[in-house]
Amino acid sequence: MDSKLQGACGAKMKQLPLLGIACALVLFVIFKTAYYQYQATKLDQEDGVGSISSLHSLPRGIIEANSDLELKPLWMTNNSKRKAKKSSHNLLAMPVGIKQKENVDTIVRKFLLENFTVILFHYDKNLDGWWDLEWSTEAIHLVAHNQTKWWFAKRFLHPAVVSIYDYIFLWDEDLGVENFHPGRYLDIIKSEGFEISQPALDPNSIDIHHRITVRNRIHDFHRQIFDSRGSTRCLEDSEGPPCSGFVEGMAPVFSRSAWKCAWNLIQNDLVHGWGMDMKLGYCAQGDRTKNVGIVDSEYIIHQGIQTLGGSSTKVPTLVEAAAKKRVYDVRVEIRRQSMYELQTFKKRWDKAVVEDKNWVDPFSHS
Repeated sequence: MDSKLQGACGAKMKQLPLLGIACALVLFVIFKTAYYQYQATKLDQEDGVGSISSLHSLPRGIIEANSDLELKPLWMTNNSKRKAKKSSHNLLAMPVGIKQKENVDTIVRKFLLENFTVILFHYDKNLDGWWDLEWSTEAIHLVAHNQTKWWFAKRFLHPAVVSIYDYIFLWDEDLGVENFHPGRYLDIIKSEGFEISQPALDPNSIDIHHRITVRNRIHDFHRQIFDSRGSTRCLEDSEGPPCSGFVEGMAPVFSRSAWKCAWNLIQNDLVHGWGMDMKLGYCAQGDRTKNVGIVDSEYIIHQGIQTLGGSSTKVPTLVEAAAKKRVYDVRVEIRRQSMYELQTFKKRWDKAVVEDKNWVDPFSHS
């Protein structure tokens, strides 16, 4: 009897290692399945496809996650086939009003000579006044009354839509380009690895806010500025904006990767973009002191002509002055709103930094 009991116990003891191995195999299969599902979901999200569940009814090979802004012919001709074979793709996007038509015409002509795709954001509702320009049908035109370029960019330049473009020029309309050549500019930013850049400003420009953007006549480009004058002093040990890793909002140029980051930085409801310039360095795909630069050899002049929203300060009539009637100044209201948005953006950034426990500031030493 004792020998039978011992035999049964021995058999059970021999089975325990087998059960352990079986359990380990089951757990391994479960782990690998869960890991595969996680990686597949992550890949879909990175590709812009979205969650697997929302597209489960489609075969993966038919899913087209990206788009572009290239105009397509209704039928193919030899000319349209040649246009479709462009060796490179770059994009110029600008907010425009009819009052700046002549200057916009000058800018667009230069960029079209370098095979840029052009998209114009019409903020004054006047679209008919542009059709007499020979290139007008080659550009894409979007119309929304009194909207800024950041409003347009957030809604129409999604990274999935502009993914084929190597560089995105998101410019204001009041820029003089007599001393600017898009092709030579591209050569410089490619050779220097600038993920975010801007052409330098002619010293005679209107509204120069930061000296780092002013043209250096000696060099072809620069990444930082040394200046002990003014309230913001840029010394040898100064790092970060506006001494280095900085471009201004009037004429930024983004690489494809930098734009994917910058687009997510744009706040949907903060349409003036104030405060973003100080944070764009986080989108430089690495060291902002190296990957952000100002190109001096290809420079522009900022004319400082403000037409979005209306004209400049209105002078009160004699009747209004006599009645001490308050004159509504559009420019003052726009500036007030911009200052409010600046403070709102700063608060959101600070809040996001506190709440994201896993985020590590790559420039915390700056």
